[in-house]
Amino acid sequence: MDEAVYRRFGFRDIELPGRSADSVEFEQCRFGRADLSGGSLNESTWTDCLVENSNLANLRAEKSGMTRVQLSSCRLTGLQWADGSLRDVRVVECRADLASFRFSDLRHVVFEGCNLTRADFQNADISGVQFRDCDLSGAQFSQATMQGTRFSRCILAGIGGATSMAGAVVDSTDLATLAYSLATALEIHIDGAAED
Repeated sequence: MDEAVYRRFGFRDIELPGRSADSVEFEQCRFGRADLSGGSLNESTWTDCLVENSNLANLRAEKSGMTRVQLSSCRLTGLQWADGSLRDVRVVECRADLASFRFSDLRHVVFEGCNLTRADFQNADISGVQFRDCDLSGAQFSQATMQGTRFSRCILAGIGGATSMAGAVVDSTDLATLAYSLATALEIHIDGAAED
């Protein structure tokens, strides 16, 4: 239902795939084993919510915002959170491959233990975001703002937009996989055999 407001609701074991609504507000709501996949919740706001073991795969939530939200053990494959915002959000042990956060503003956000392969952060402001124990293989960071963004124990193989990483902090253990992406972006040719 468009322009609906839900406060202190529990959405548990619900099946709502493919449903669409605009300008919906969720405040102090809890989602458990909820299926919202393939739907649309554009211009929605999520405040003080907990989302656990739920399916948001291929959900379109453009121009939407999350504030003080935790997503835990969720499927976010193909999520479209474009031109939106995330504030004080924790994303823990989620599958978020192919998720898009293009043109979004992320503040005080932590991704921990997530599969973010081929995720898209193009033109996003992810300054200060923390990525811990995440697989970011093939993720896109072109024209992202990354001042103070931290990567710790992450897989950074084949990322796009490596030259946008100015100001980011990378754990020394992650540097090896990042080096090839940086070399490619800077058109540095790596010789496969060392010469004596």
